[in-house]
Amino acid sequence: MRRFSLVTLLMLCFLGLANAQDLKSPNGKFTMTFALLGNGSPTYTLTYKGKQVIKPSKLGFELITKGAAASGGSDANMDQKAVNLQSSLHNNFTLVSNQTTNFDETWAPVWGEVKTIRNHYNELAVTLNQKGTDRQMLVRFRLFDDGLGFRYEFPTQKNLTYFVIKEERTQFGMAGDHTAFWIPGDYDTQEYDYTTSKLSEIRGIMAKAVTSNLSQTTFSPTGVQTSLLMKSADGLYINLHEAALIDYPVMHLNLDDKNMVFESWLTPDAVGDKGYMQVPRSTPWRTVIVSDDARDILASKMTYNLNEPSKIKETSWIKPTKYVGVWWEMITGKSTWSYTNDYPSVQLGISDYTKAKPNGTHGANTANVKKYIDFAAKHGFDAVLVEGWNIGWEDWFGNSKDYVFDFVTPYPDFDVKGIATYAKSKGVKMIMHHETSSSVRNYERHMDKAYQFMKDNGYDAVKSGYVGNILPRGENHYSQWIVNHYQHAIEKAADYQIMVNAHEAVRPTGIARTYPNLIGNESARGTEYQSFGGSKPNHVAVLPFTRLIGGPMDYTPGIFEMDLSKLNPGNNSHVNSTIANQLALYLTMYSPLQMAADLPENYDRFLDAFQFIKDVAVDWDDSKYLEAEPGEYITVARKAKGTGQWFLGSVGGNNARTSNIKLDFLDKGKKYVATIYADAKNAHYKTNPQAYTIRKVNVTSKSKLSQFVAPGGGYAISFVEVDKPKPNR
Repeated sequence: MRRFSLVTLLMLCFLGLANAQDLKSPNGKFTMTFALLGNGSPTYTLTYKGKQVIKPSKLGFELITKGAAASGGSDANMDQKAVNLQSSLHNNFTLVSNQTTNFDETWAPVWGEVKTIRNHYNELAVTLNQKGTDRQMLVRFRLFDDGLGFRYEFPTQKNLTYFVIKEERTQFGMAGDHTAFWIPGDYDTQEYDYTTSKLSEIRGIMAKAVTSNLSQTTFSPTGVQTSLLMKSADGLYINLHEAALIDYPVMHLNLDDKNMVFESWLTPDAVGDKGYMQVPRSTPWRTVIVSDDARDILASKMTYNLNEPSKIKETSWIKPTKYVGVWWEMITGKSTWSYTNDYPSVQLGISDYTKAKPNGTHGANTANVKKYIDFAAKHGFDAVLVEGWNIGWEDWFGNSKDYVFDFVTPYPDFDVKGIATYAKSKGVKMIMHHETSSSVRNYERHMDKAYQFMKDNGYDAVKSGYVGNILPRGENHYSQWIVNHYQHAIEKAADYQIMVNAHEAVRPTGIARTYPNLIGNESARGTEYQSFGGSKPNHVAVLPFTRLIGGPMDYTPGIFEMDLSKLNPGNNSHVNSTIANQLALYLTMYSPLQMAADLPENYDRFLDAFQFIKDVAVDWDDSKYLEAEPGEYITVARKAKGTGQWFLGSVGGNNARTSNIKLDFLDKGKKYVATIYADAKNAHYKTNPQAYTIRKVNVTSKSKLSQFVAPGGGYAISFVEVDKPKPNR
């Protein structure tokens, strides 16, 4: 692991680097080099198949040490002086030691795209000592066959105990002006459409990319969010992200667009500090996934591999779920979350809903919910989600209100016990909704009681929400303290054996390996935005390369009626997708939690297409990415866990295309009937989204398929093995 390429040696000599350490990936395609600059600044570089991915990039921190104990002193009087010392932790280092190891294991996820995951890497751990302060910092690098992960570790030591991070100074030096698929850096939301541009163009179009949201805080004209995907001029796909985000703020990236260098930019708290640390501690992993084949980015499990194994030992209660729900009708404005129009202001414990006149539009009423339960039971869905069931929705948002919901008191027209009994009689589970209105203290105040209420009434899963500005005031959605809240909610839910689907929370970083009850997240621009003016037709051909790198998304697909004025005359939005595209999303937008999001009556109009949603699995033994190009197309085949049945989904982008694939993923020697749900020749996401065809063909693993995909379209296939003829006796 100490062999240096000529290019690397020349760079090291030119920069005056010392103590260089080389690390290669198990397959030898990656080389990572660590070295110290002449001033003692730690740096790293990364190459893939001899091509430079990360040019020499610096590592380290700016600190604000608070109190004498932070700098290692023991004098209590000095500590009381609240000494604030700005300090760098990015130069004047010397190399103390380095250690290389290798690791290879195979583990089985509780749910996932594949039955088993290989975790194979070579590791370099570099221990550094800072001259003048005698502080130690360890940088741990893990080089996989699909990329690099590294983190900072702070061992127990006398001269660094408590410290505050002013800023993390991790750099990612790009080797060119790559094409990037990005959303604006923001402390409070990821709900943006993706912009595709050169890195050098980000500054000029940032203002246009920042669209309105109920809570948002941008910070820089060149700041972007992870997971960030780029494509180099010579065909390398590069993804920057982080893994195992625990007790630490979210990392954004700020671009020096003159030198094409990204630097980490952590989310601050209410007073502007970035992170509070107590040794021994480690940071989240910084990740660089690279390939010259876009399919490898989608298939990478490196983010999960950098997380700890499951802390939940008995996991039989964690079940992949396909559900319907009282949701889209509120999103489109057909119905409301609130029960009455009588109360412009609600105070829990004071406002008397029994005296209020129902508004007639409340969606979460007993009769309507039973309709969804009947629909779920008839068509074989696992569960029903209900939003707007609990009191407080009349003035839930925008008032900086602390005590907004109690999560246990239903509206007068929602019979909790009766619905629970009815659902159980139909073999259907219920999913509870906890909208916090971003009052995290209030949610924690009620959390135990709310989770117990769920268990008492047969609810095994919760959809939580964090709409609006965070309370306590001044905190951001992605600061360290709020990240800790989301983690607390997941761990507390595990105590009650409850699965969590968190919306508006922090984007995932592979935590679901450690806590597999985190069965879904939103944390991106989901289907609801199709009702808020629409998303770009190629949005779903970008998300799997970016948002899904850290974990599954509750994207809520399955919309069949694209003209939303038919649901609500006041809503002129249009869903920028074809029906065939919506079907394909159940494969391309991987999640163990999948919703058929449209209204039952819209599915009744297209029962032949709806059949695919009924048939498609949500948990998998194997997945094969057949075609991929970010923003243009994704085609994936998956083998269902338990049944062995294959399904395939393909989504396109802005333009029509022809998909040409081989079916060699099918089991050899077997014959199948393929039912193909596809765009009609005249289909178009805007002008003719409901035009589709369904045909059946006989295929084997030797077959090939050529399939038209409309603009904003796609196709989906279910494969059913042909029964072997019984022998004559």
